[in-house]
Amino acid sequence: MSRLTIKVEANQTAGRKSLVAYIVAGDPVKDLTVKLMHAMVDAGVDIIELGFPFSDPEAEGPVIQLAHERALKHGTSLRDVLLMVEEFRQGDTDTPVILMGYLNPIELMGYEAFCVFASSTGVDGTIIVNLPPEESGVFSSHLENHDIDSVYLLAPTTTDKRAAYVTAQSRGFVYYVSLKGTTGASNLDVTDVGEKLSRFREISSLPVMVGFGIKDAATAAEVAQISDGVVVGSAIVNLIAKHENELGSVIPDVTELLGGIRKSLDKI
Repeated sequence: MSRLTIKVEANQTAGRKSLVAYIVAGDPVKDLTVKLMHAMVDAGVDIIELGFPFSDPEAEGPVIQLAHERALKHGTSLRDVLLMVEEFRQGDTDTPVILMGYLNPIELMGYEAFCVFASSTGVDGTIIVNLPPEESGVFSSHLENHDIDSVYLLAPTTTDKRAAYVTAQSRGFVYYVSLKGTTGASNLDVTDVGEKLSRFREISSLPVMVGFGIKDAATAAEVAQISDGVVVGSAIVNLIAKHENELGSVIPDVTELLGGIRKSLDKI
């Protein structure tokens, strides 16, 4: 059983809602990423989604697009990101780390080379935004051979037939994109999310984490009432952007945000 599945199942058994946090590796500078990862875990994060920079992150809104640009400005490569995971593992062997991003840098490295490297550094899973499961057979087989989980996406427009296929291919959990749009949108309709999740739960028992539109403790708690956990991304990245020129404030502000969200989830 993978580290990701162990964590999610343990949380479900304990009645704990999973808190998944996303940052872009190398934003605002390379040296801060691993420190920030440890700080997020200390604040109550269960699973880290570590974005690897790409020049055309088409699913992202302006906040995360700019984070990719900042990371690329510092020359953050996919290899750098994997080495960050390796460094993180020196102090944390328990927290699952999922790499989230786009297939293009992985294709450049090569599927097998990527999987060998990722497995050796302690990566637990991938969310590849521009690789639907119907087209992922070759890459997924490489991931499976190296015990790395594939996590796929559901959307408000996903049909029941496709939801059955997506959840059958996903491992650990499935990521529900709550909005018809890019990351960072704020028009979250929790009632609609609940209706969609009820439908998907009739199709699969796989845990569902909800992302897009989770911006604070209040929205996180509201969504967690109807899901297995929440994904917080743009709200964190926005704080990082605000302190790009005062790096000493990044970790305190991010941990304050995540600590508040953790407390709100623990009250459910």
